[in-house]
Amino acid sequence: MWFLWLMLACNIIIPVITIITGWFMWKRPPKEINRIIGYRTQRSMKNDDTWKFAHNFCGKLWWLMGWIILGLSVVVLIPFFNSTYFIIGIVVIISVVAQCILLVMSIIPTEIALKKTFFEDGTRK
Repeated sequence: MWFLWLMLACNIIIPVITIITGWFMWKRPPKEINRIIGYRTQRSMKNDDTWKFAHNFCGKLWWLMGWIILGLSVVVLIPFFNSTYFIIGIVVIISVVAQCILLVMSIIPTEIALKKTFFEDGTRK
């Protein structure tokens, strides 16, 4: 039983961090463009407007994704409640890898939104 709780904690840590990080990106983005912290792509770092837009868009996306992934992460483990440690471990590994892939894929809609909203030089369309 303790192993299931440990694996559940491991499984929900990424969504919880995603929710918190998304909220901070959305509500309290880094004030200045920098190369250390924040949503840093070539397109998002063109100017203050692109920087704020990218953080607002990606922050909302991560916040929403975090809640969805959190719910799914808990629901996915329920059928495996009485399974062996090995099976539970495999399910959690697959779940964590899927969570990470979804987070990386969030770059795609953010970059598409930036491209639709701004010209290549960073001015709004």
